[in-house]
Amino acid sequence: MTRHFSIVTAALLAGAFPLQAQQAPAPQQETVTPEPVDDTAEQTTAPDQTSAGSDQADEETGQADAGQDAAPRPQPQVGADWPFWGGDAQATRYSPLDQITPENVSQLEEVFTFHTGDLPEGTAEGKYSPEVTPLKIGDDLLMCSAMNILISVNAETGEENWRFDPGVPNEAIPYGATCRGVSAYTDPSATEGDACATRVIQATLDAKLVAVDMETGAPCEDFGENGTVDLWQDIGERVPGWYAVTAPPAIVRGIIVTGAQVKDGQAEDAPSGVVRGYDAVTGELAWAWDLAAPEQNRNGPPEGEVYTRGTPNMWTTAVADEELGYVYLPLGNSSVDYYGSNRSEVENEYATSLVALDATTGEEVWHFQTVRHDVWDYDLGSQATLLDYQGTAAVLLPSKQGDIYILNRETGEPLTPVGELTDLPKGEIEPDYISDTQPISEWHTLRKPALEEKDMWGFTPIDQLWCRIQYRRANYQGFFTPPSSDRPWIQYPGYNGGSDWGSVAVDTERGIIVANYNDVPNYNRLVPRDEVTSKAINRQTGEEKAGGGAEGAADPQEGSPYGISVNAGWRNTGTGVPCTRPPYGGIRAIDLETGETLWDRPLGTARRNGPFGIPSFLPFDIGTPNNGGSVVTASGLVFIAAATDNLFRAIDIETGETLWSTVLPAGGQANPITYEAGGRQYVMVTAMGHHFMETPVGDEVIAWALPED
Repeated sequence: MTRHFSIVTAALLAGAFPLQAQQAPAPQQETVTPEPVDDTAEQTTAPDQTSAGSDQADEETGQADAGQDAAPRPQPQVGADWPFWGGDAQATRYSPLDQITPENVSQLEEVFTFHTGDLPEGTAEGKYSPEVTPLKIGDDLLMCSAMNILISVNAETGEENWRFDPGVPNEAIPYGATCRGVSAYTDPSATEGDACATRVIQATLDAKLVAVDMETGAPCEDFGENGTVDLWQDIGERVPGWYAVTAPPAIVRGIIVTGAQVKDGQAEDAPSGVVRGYDAVTGELAWAWDLAAPEQNRNGPPEGEVYTRGTPNMWTTAVADEELGYVYLPLGNSSVDYYGSNRSEVENEYATSLVALDATTGEEVWHFQTVRHDVWDYDLGSQATLLDYQGTAAVLLPSKQGDIYILNRETGEPLTPVGELTDLPKGEIEPDYISDTQPISEWHTLRKPALEEKDMWGFTPIDQLWCRIQYRRANYQGFFTPPSSDRPWIQYPGYNGGSDWGSVAVDTERGIIVANYNDVPNYNRLVPRDEVTSKAINRQTGEEKAGGGAEGAADPQEGSPYGISVNAGWRNTGTGVPCTRPPYGGIRAIDLETGETLWDRPLGTARRNGPFGIPSFLPFDIGTPNNGGSVVTASGLVFIAAATDNLFRAIDIETGETLWSTVLPAGGQANPITYEAGGRQYVMVTAMGHHFMETPVGDEVIAWALPED
């Protein structure tokens, strides 16, 4: 699971940015009110289907195999549009647009700012982390707000077309109110003028699939119950906030594929990590992949039973290969992250793995594991990218440890060297469980060398001394130091990455990977059960009984012998200054052919940072934690916000030099997009803030373009 924070530091490295504030209002239009949905209604198993979109039952078998015989559909192409969350169907985040160039990017001007109107109220205060990236299809921008309000906006003017509010309650918010994006599907059997011929599909914080007409925002009545499918079906006990969806679903061969975020650190008896496929037209269940019971639960569990509890889940975004009919699932860890001796063998086999499924049947094709017996919360958070690598159809996989793997898309076999770390420490808590070997990429890693005492840092000499003392008090044996309870242990990289949900961008023409990353440790301790006193969850209301803060700060891990305490970013408890020296985040260009680093630079200035949380207003480029990815264009520009300094930048892909930047009115923790409308190339990012990273919360969607003359 993703959690981030604001870093407090002083200016160490030069590199000032030109700054200018941008903000303008946008009109609000008619709201579409959803029809009532019976949340208690049972979702029936889908009838047999011979092609995507069919709702005809097979009287002989009655089995669900929607899309099984469907041929690959032509995929929308990125360029004028941005039709997928990752830009194109391959999730490269690369655009062939080249109107904005390194030579003229400094002339960018704001064209419009649209306000979603979705700001935290009541119990949602302090819980907003929207992370929203719109789609652009035809004349429209299609997006969701933090609380899953679906909105369509004119892509050229920023005027609102329609909005649909599914009525997600505040109690559904897990760690944060997040909706990273939506997906779109065009029914191949529909004719012009049909309702919901093209539909916008999202999954919500209260675990529903919602489909509305792209033209009007009206619910698709043929989809589930009045446009809604209940994802709580067969999950079991409903605890608000424990089971939520924050990522846009993948759609392949007419099948919607979605996982869910299962709230980490609460209990072994947590909701299942099942991944399910639904017919994109009818909303009927096509298949379910329950990794602990894949055959038994293919069409849903037997009556009176639920999907296997506590299994690894997919909280992030999948990518799909329409031609192969495969979908690639980055899995997280089991529901208790930092203790593993109670896990089943099948959990051990699949946790922290990339899994390829046949999207028409839900059957596994292959899986590739990046951490064995993961007790560090090293979920695979990044969306994988499909590409051609030396003549082979490949999938590129970044990890939170910083390793980047390139695998054969059909078989999962590594196409780049994978090595082994051996004779790793096993610790005293569960030495028989901790793996003494781990895979690592020998092709490329974003991971930095192990920490040393001399790397300890502070705003003053006293801070530095305190951090050196803490370093000596902790267990630290380098990468994969096992968890401990007698004293804290240093986890480096921390659970922020490496690479997280923002993923990487790939310039397929130049053969360059652009990867932004975090470079901060965590300072952790396993807390014996009799000492665990905070952040237990009331299962009726979903509210925390006590405590608060970032995920892992004091999670109970019920069912295991230990709770967990995490100091995310290992910050000095007095000044808030990290105990390690900056930079705390960076951005790197990597040669796709060789894996060699082309350039690497800090990402983020100190302008919003200072001791005790007081902004220094210093523009020096010291590198802050970042949340969100980048976009690369054919002209050689990298657009990225992500950092905690609230700047949106354009970087030269050849040199790493910042060519343009502007100040956002709130945190830019979201992936940007670029598109064409009315003959102009636009770049866009949402500035909506992020409570974990302590950036200001807003509701702005901002677009820039070159002057019309």
